[in-house]
Amino acid sequence: MRIVLLLVSLFLFSCQSNETKQLTVGIQPYGIFPEAKTDTIAKTIADFYQIKTVVLPSKELYKEAFTEVKSPRYRADKMINLQKKNKVDSLDFVLGLTSKDISVTKKDKWGKIKTPTYKYADWGIMGLAYCPGNSCIVSTFRIQHPNSKIHFTRFKKVAVHEFGHNLGLSHCPDKTCVMTDAVESVKTIDNAKLALCKKCKNMLN
Repeated sequence: MRIVLLLVSLFLFSCQSNETKQLTVGIQPYGIFPEAKTDTIAKTIADFYQIKTVVLPSKELYKEAFTEVKSPRYRADKMINLQKKNKVDSLDFVLGLTSKDISVTKKDKWGKIKTPTYKYADWGIMGLAYCPGNSCIVSTFRIQHPNSKIHFTRFKKVAVHEFGHNLGLSHCPDKTCVMTDAVESVKTIDNAKLALCKKCKNMLN
């Protein structure tokens, strides 16, 4: 009887240890951010990557990330670093959402600030992410459009793109792939599909 109970216990323990932990993304809105946009991104990320998303209570942007080098902005590199440091253990990733302008210093392959320096030392961007990593941020500031459908589509593409970096996907040479480099133009985003190319899809499998 004791042998049977021991075998049952080992079987149950084995089953539990083989269960794959479901990864969870915390969708973090900052400031007065539209609920409809937050919910849209939560659903988009969940459906696109087949991953669990949780909408977190809105909070103020980190003051430490604020800059006025060119105009009132928030440093995206600082934001994703602070999100990473403050991430609770129950979350595997944090995807921040803001309507404020965000920026980063653009560097060349040698690690030097791109020229002209005055332009790239604090460069406005649409999103930033660790690749790979557990933190990314997306801003709606530079993807505005009078047509709400186009605006929402851009928003979804940027969010899917940045979170793709968190999962380890780098920029893709296929201009129709959602992981293509925006190369400083929102038109690149408009031309890309809200889909991964075959090569990027295989990298996640």
